[in-house]
Amino acid sequence: MKLTYPACFYPDEERKGAYAVVVPDLPGCVSGGDTLAEAILMGTDAASGWVLDELEDGKPAPEASPLESIIPEAGGFVSMLVLDMDAYAEKYGEKAVRKNLTIPAWLNTFAENNHINFSQVLQDSLTALYQQKQHA
Repeated sequence: MKLTYPACFYPDEERKGAYAVVVPDLPGCVSGGDTLAEAILMGTDAASGWVLDELEDGKPAPEASPLESIIPEAGGFVSMLVLDMDAYAEKYGEKAVRKNLTIPAWLNTFAENNHINFSQVLQDSLTALYQQKQHA
């Protein structure tokens, strides 16, 4: 699912070339970057995270205001952010994904006799491997 939201960009008076980004349709969604390009990327990331939280809570994505209805404060300008929610959710989503696995019968018997949660063990192991790779 692709979504678009108008965003207000404001030059940072203290840091030359830096911008703050505010997404009016997403309350509290504020970001920024050291350059305009970085501010666009960071604004898109912040907005995507904001919307993903709503979707994972079972709420719909907020309606976007028409671009022409957004009036920035003095010195700012409005541009659109494009969110690729499918790609963002695939990378950062908390939604559980069903996976099938095959293990030896003796290991299955052991796990069942010891009330081991297969999903939790796999998740814990993969998380540990992920963290290990991140620090390598």
